[in-house]
This record gives sequence, C-alpha cells and structure tokens, in this order.
Amino acid sequence: MNKKPFLALAALLAAGAVLSGCAALGPKHAVGNAAVPQPAKPVDLQRYLGRWYEIARYEQGFQKDCDAVTADYALRSDGKISVLNKCVKPNGKATQAEGRAKIVPDAGNAKLKVSFFGPFFGDYWVLDHAGDYSWSIVGEPSGRYLWLLSREAKPDKAAVDALVGRAKALGYDVAMLRMTRQP
Repeated sequence: MNKKPFLALAALLAAGAVLSGCAALGPKHAVGNAAVPQPAKPVDLQRYLGRWYEIARYEQGFQKDCDAVTADYALRSDGKISVLNKCVKPNGKATQAEGRAKIVPDAGNAKLKVSFFGPFFGDYWVLDHAGDYSWSIVGEPSGRYLWLLSREAKPDKAAVDALVGRAKALGYDVAMLRMTRQP
C-alpha cells in the first residue's frame, strides 16, 4: 500500500486544520454566518472506538476522489487515541494515514484534537451521534469540514436520509455533501 500520497494529503489536512481557526480565510462552507454548532451530547469513548464508514463529506483537496473511506479508532496505552484513515482512489490504489488524537478537557469527550503530521493538531468535534453509536456527525469550529459516519458500510436509504437531515438541522448546507461510495 502506497503511503506517500496519503501522508502528503494528511499533511495538507493538518495545515488546513491549523489555518481553519482563522475566520478571515474565506467564507464558511457549512453554516454561513451562523455559529458552528457545539457537540450535542457527551461521547462514551469506549463506544465510539472501532471502525466507522464514511457515508458523506464536504469534499476537500486532501480527500479528493476518495471512496471506500474508513476510519478506525483505538485507545492507546498513553491515553491518546490512534486514528487510521483509509481510502481508495479511482485508480484502485489504497491509501492510508495514521494519526493520533487527544481529548479536549471538559468537553464530554466530544471534542478531540487530531494530528496526522508532527506537532500540528486540528479540531475534531463529534457534533452528534446516535444513542447506540450507529451513526456520527463530525465537524470542527470553522464549518469547512463535515463528515457523516456510520457503523455500516451501506446503511439503508432511510438511515442515510435521517443522517443528512440531522446535519441540515445542525445548520450545514447538505447540498455540498459528496456521497461516499462504499464497496
């Protein structure tokens, strides 16, 4: 598996996440001038860990044309969380990026800082999730990034529609979502 292209993309993500804190960089994709929503409820990390399948996202350069996207989270011995993101490009090449996340204190485990590149950490907010952890909506403070995740690679249409509806209720422009093809 060729890691170089995805590592370069992960470096771009880290740089973008650092820069995304600057509101003057450009228009917000998700919520216009409205405030980006805060996480709706705490997260039980033990239940959040494991494999997630990306159902939809706001398309970004570092993830351009990625399908079969998964994210695997596991608790590390140092208390941080290991992150392994994988995707398949149109040419069939699989790429991956390994990172780590740390919990933001006093945020109910719903706010994390994630790094794929050295000391640079970006925001990763679990904005909402199902009570049974069957789906999750992830974003960050700038509103430029949005991921809709599921425990199933191919949830039924009603589940996808409900997830998209919840993202819309949070104030996101769901017309900007790029649906992810899963095998």
